[in-house]
Amino acid sequence: MDLKTRYMGLELDHPVVASASPLSETLDGIRRLEDGGVSAVVLFSLFEEQIRQERMAFVQLMDHPSESYAESLSYFPDVGDFRVGPDSYLSLVQRAAEAVDIPVIASLNCATGEGWIEYARQLQEAGAKALELNIYGIEAGLDVSGREVEQRYLDILRMVKQAVSIPVALKLSPFFSAFGHIAQQFDAEGADALVLFNRFYQPDLDIVNLEVAPTLSLSHAGELRLPLLWIALLRGRIKASLAATRGVESAVEIIKYLLAGADVVMVASALLRNGPDYAGTLVDGLRDWMEQRGFQSLEPMRGIMSRANVANPGAFERANYIKILESY
Repeated sequence: MDLKTRYMGLELDHPVVASASPLSETLDGIRRLEDGGVSAVVLFSLFEEQIRQERMAFVQLMDHPSESYAESLSYFPDVGDFRVGPDSYLSLVQRAAEAVDIPVIASLNCATGEGWIEYARQLQEAGAKALELNIYGIEAGLDVSGREVEQRYLDILRMVKQAVSIPVALKLSPFFSAFGHIAQQFDAEGADALVLFNRFYQPDLDIVNLEVAPTLSLSHAGELRLPLLWIALLRGRIKASLAATRGVESAVEIIKYLLAGADVVMVASALLRNGPDYAGTLVDGLRDWMEQRGFQSLEPMRGIMSRANVANPGAFERANYIKILESY
């Protein structure tokens, strides 16, 4: 049984990849993910805003004594002696790349063009095998057009591709007005992979304290449908690798994503619920299903349920909308 797959040029033992989560925030966690059976790991994101806040807070802390007790400055080392900013993240990338045999994929979220270029280069130098651009943001400005949003994504991709030589993946929102068209543009600009889809964490309202409350819930199988649809629609129509993320609870979702055409399936919530060893259970479930149906490798099954290969392509489009309403 050959479960090997290829993801944006990386040779992986199988398609189950650990996506960004608290499990990848430490070297011990990354080792546990490898021992649990994932074929690659995406680290939690490095956020440029967090780097700025850390630097500003530290500088403010070091400047404060000079306003009251100037003599106390002699007790503090120079700011340059401290490792502030991205150093801890870069150190984790470097140590993980040396400690595990699976590919380590860094994740980056920046707010400025300089940030994307600078930190992308540093992550490559630290040993990341690939880079995932997590372009997360809520466009709250009423004067920002959809075209401006698309252009920002394209500009970021172009800048990073020019700055590094390692593969670059885009983790995307599903909220583009014409997703197929922009996916084709990302492909033309050289995106090595598209990760479908980023989860947008909307806040809740605390009606007791009258505060905006950040909330986080783990994904469930019901969230599979949207990425499944677009992977099935894009398979065979763009060159970039396709990574599925969201909604994986069992091997059933892994199988569905592969049948739709995914190159890899990224998992976080299921591993948080069940522990890193659950990755092995997912792989075993995939292997058992393939053996029962006579598949000796992934390639004969990958994409056989995509739009390009089903007898009725309209099932992925408007005809399916009508059929769903009639079937209720």
